[in-house]
Amino acid sequence: MLRRQGRGPATHVPSTRSATFVMSAAALLWIPQAALLAFAVQALANGAGLADMLAPAGGFLLLGVLRASSEAWSARRLFAASRRHLALLRSRAAQALAARSPLDRERLASGRAASALAEQAEAVLPWLVRYQPARMRTMLVPPVIALAVLYYSWVAALILVVAAPLIPIFMAVIGWRAKAASEAQLQVIGGMSGFLLDRLRGLSTLRALRAVDATAQRVRASAESVRASTMRVLRIAFLSSTALEVFSALGVALVAVYVGFHLLGEIGPGSWGVRLTLAEGLFILLLAPSFFEPLRELAAVWHDKASGEAALKELEGLQHAGLALPGALAPQDTPRTGRAPSVDIEGLIFQHPGEAPLFDGEDLYVRAGEHVALVGPSGSGKTTLLSVIASLAPANGGAVRIGGVQLDGQTAAGLRARMAWIGQKPHVFSGSVRANVALDRDGIDSAAVGAAVRRAGLGHVGHATPGDSLGEGGLGLSGGELVRLALARAVCAPRAGLLLADEPTAHLDRDTAASVIDALVELAQGRTLIVATHDLTLAARLGRIVRIGEPLSKRSAA
Repeated sequence: MLRRQGRGPATHVPSTRSATFVMSAAALLWIPQAALLAFAVQALANGAGLADMLAPAGGFLLLGVLRASSEAWSARRLFAASRRHLALLRSRAAQALAARSPLDRERLASGRAASALAEQAEAVLPWLVRYQPARMRTMLVPPVIALAVLYYSWVAALILVVAAPLIPIFMAVIGWRAKAASEAQLQVIGGMSGFLLDRLRGLSTLRALRAVDATAQRVRASAESVRASTMRVLRIAFLSSTALEVFSALGVALVAVYVGFHLLGEIGPGSWGVRLTLAEGLFILLLAPSFFEPLRELAAVWHDKASGEAALKELEGLQHAGLALPGALAPQDTPRTGRAPSVDIEGLIFQHPGEAPLFDGEDLYVRAGEHVALVGPSGSGKTTLLSVIASLAPANGGAVRIGGVQLDGQTAAGLRARMAWIGQKPHVFSGSVRANVALDRDGIDSAAVGAAVRRAGLGHVGHATPGDSLGEGGLGLSGGELVRLALARAVCAPRAGLLLADEPTAHLDRDTAASVIDALVELAQGRTLIVATHDLTLAARLGRIVRIGEPLSKRSAA
């Protein structure tokens, strides 16, 4: 878990805190190194020989090795812990998306969600690996160096302390703008990803409508928006670095001027009543740039902070609660039998947020093995009723029993394993026919897929053999062939005793629809079948018609 401050983004990952502290503390080893170097130069000025330099040189080398080793160890540990934490954030966001119903109208578009998980989430890694250590070094190193300088000269320490606050003030002012620009950039990138995904899915339609050129112009405009937003972020990042360099260079120059004139005797006060020696003056000069080094590094990674916090906000947005999918993350048991179950709906209440109820205390009973057609005008709730039966959306009230088992969060996953869904627009993944039919279910080999394809009526399609490849969204298959692919998926679920079909003949010509109806009716033999449809020909082939929009009757009509 992340430790949070108010409503802001997380600032530390506990597993990285020790590595971050070691990396920051290693920078303090420059203080004894600078002291050894300064007093060695003083000894040379006083006439010391080479033998006198061996001890300071050995100590300098030993401290350097210790510093490099500490930074290397902490960097490796910090990167590994940050990568694990990023994987955890992605896993939580993915689980939150998986736990939301496909009917949730507030779900992010798939393109934007994929962009947030795959691309934008990577901005969290430099925020953890680079910004957090730089932030801790800024809090630790400058105060210690200021105390070391103060021991010899209060004027030099005062110069450093006065110059230091100017840098974070300007960085904060610039950072507010950088954060807003980064958030806007992520929105533009996510929007472009969603736009591209939608257009790729509808590429065949765009070609048929001769809208490819217009779409290309839209893509070009989106790419130009991404370029412009990226350049805005980079300009702000360069501005923050420039502000830091100006003030840090000014502070180091003032310290050098003071030390130089003090050693020449032109400036007397400022060193606690005694004149600085060459070693003390050189020690202060060596520490002055190191005083500003953490601030310079912080400015260099300031853009990582803005991008990382914007990415965290996007990942947290994916985890917002919405319309839940009952039993989404529960373990799913493989049904032992494919026996057709009954469907008993009693007192069903369902409504979308902010809308009038679609169902208000209505009943429906479907006998085991019965074939039922749900007909009614568009928007009457046919698809919604199927979704409630499949537990894709939770009912607001009433009871749904599948084969006598109450449908709830505990039983939803197991009951869904006894169902097969045949949609009017089944999604096809980029991959082989076998992968699209088997859907990574155990025990389904190429032979089973081939048999399912033939039974679904795809045996005559030359590019629908198990080893053939399909494009994203079903590129290469017609509308009727896509529905048959969904039927093949149902064939590969012999233990699914309940078939739910949503407009399986929509947008099909008469001959194709007739062949799909024949395949569906043949597949439903010995199973319970509930179909939502406008097709009266399909409805007439089934044993019973229930009109949605009228009160559902709790009966098992012959």
